[in-house]
Amino acid sequence: MSTSVRTRVAIVGAGPAGLILSQLLADAGIESVVIDQRSRTEIESTIRAGILEQGTVDLLTAIDPHTRVHTVGHRHDGIELRFGGEGHRIDFRDLVDRSVWLYPQHEVLTDLLALRLAAGQDLRFGVTATRVEDVDTDRPRVIATDADGAPLTIDADFVVGADGSRSVVRPAVTGTSQGGWFREYPFAWLGILCEAPPSADELIYSNSDNGFALISQRSPDVQRMYLQCDPVADPDALTEEEIWADLQSRVPGTTLHQGRIFQRDVLRFRSFVAHELRRGRAALVGDAAHTVPPTGAKGMNLAIADVVILAAALRALLAEDDARLIDGYAQTASRRIWKAQHFSWWMTSMLHVAPDAGEFDRRRQIGELRSVVDSRAGRTYLAEAYTGWPAGV
Repeated sequence: MSTSVRTRVAIVGAGPAGLILSQLLADAGIESVVIDQRSRTEIESTIRAGILEQGTVDLLTAIDPHTRVHTVGHRHDGIELRFGGEGHRIDFRDLVDRSVWLYPQHEVLTDLLALRLAAGQDLRFGVTATRVEDVDTDRPRVIATDADGAPLTIDADFVVGADGSRSVVRPAVTGTSQGGWFREYPFAWLGILCEAPPSADELIYSNSDNGFALISQRSPDVQRMYLQCDPVADPDALTEEEIWADLQSRVPGTTLHQGRIFQRDVLRFRSFVAHELRRGRAALVGDAAHTVPPTGAKGMNLAIADVVILAAALRALLAEDDARLIDGYAQTASRRIWKAQHFSWWMTSMLHVAPDAGEFDRRRQIGELRSVVDSRAGRTYLAEAYTGWPAGV
């Protein structure tokens, strides 16, 4: 049997962007239906890193004053850039009086799912959207199948694609699933999770002749680390001993705490921005609209910044019949999106060794890093971008 549902806003995707949007709309008295093809268990168990900008933490705290960000998460007041065998701390508090928080994305999702379900949010798991129709009318709709495989149609006043890089909503906005500006990088990260205590109090971004390494943390007993590799590298090709030796060679000056590696994967680097972010009564947020390399820690934060802009526009449109903000959504969001794209590209190109890099390229790259750490203005730019620009900037 076919089922039809009527709502004000249909949100495709129950990631951080979709869930926060549903919360902000509910605060404005606007009902929504959120669908996701995954189960709740799958959503909460999808392990992803998470560096939260100051503004993201402020928003999560406003949504839930008891958020676990402040009890389970870890505030970081700086990062270290390492090159030439030396470490250089970028002191966020001194430079911009802001911080970031280490709080993995699955923890954010666990919090938001519990919060929205407790509030009675219409949140449907195992629902697969297949297409979006009629976005150029005032009654767009999502065509989907429910968890039992039965047809489901969601009629709405507005449709939001928060459904990731393989977005089903994107073709309705851009005309094609691949409609956008795209860059692929000639390197990737081999990421590991290991059983060990932290090797450093803050993240270490290390540029070495052997390639880039990032020493991160996850918890007191589990750590996350990355090393630059070929995009087609086999994550299982190296032994644990070889991985540890390679990582250690790239962070001279810090003795890494080693432990059993229980997860490894290769993360490819891509940049993407959709040609259009909004068409008629449909809009894109998060990875459906753009992706960035992970070096600048912008992914989830940029998605949430999209949502803040879109939520205000939808409140004006649906509660006040004022289309001015929604008409300006793409232009407003694009300002931050392209700033984040630049910052992510800059951090990536400055810290990684390109496969075709010659001696001139390496010496120039070290000069660039030196220009940043030797200049308060350079350190301030990095700190400002890393901790997050204020809303609307």
